[in-house]
Amino acid sequence: MGYWLMKSEPDVFGIDDLERVGVEPWEGVRNYQARNMMRDEMKKGDLAFFYHSNTTVPGIVGVLRIHREGYPDDAAFDPDHNYYDPKSDPDNPRWYRVDVAFEEKFSEVLPLSWLKQQPELSDSPLVRKGNRLSILPVTEAQWRFIMEHAHRR
Repeated sequence: MGYWLMKSEPDVFGIDDLERVGVEPWEGVRNYQARNMMRDEMKKGDLAFFYHSNTTVPGIVGVLRIHREGYPDDAAFDPDHNYYDPKSDPDNPRWYRVDVAFEEKFSEVLPLSWLKQQPELSDSPLVRKGNRLSILPVTEAQWRFIMEHAHRR
């Protein structure tokens, strides 16, 4: 079982949107390192924290599950789509996505400010200065720690 953290801006696609639709493609990732994680490492059944970014209180808001493993992000091939990339070719796709499924919405946000204060998370890429990746790996120990605190609130 793999554990991840996936970031999205709630005004673009948030936890409430995922809860409403149930399953959704996680499209538009245009960073090679994050793409590689989706393409090569994420497996069906893996769990991920849903993280709201670029909002008043950024933080972890719930849990999603990888519903479908990495496959080409066809938004990259559509010139009318926001995520179009003219250098991406259907025969040799540059960008990938996974499908995610709603699992749980937390009763309260676990704010980034709180996460940064936890010694148990000091080695997490999320709390390191300058980390801008939209997808991050989470260790099993970090996962258990965060879940324990999410269910205490």
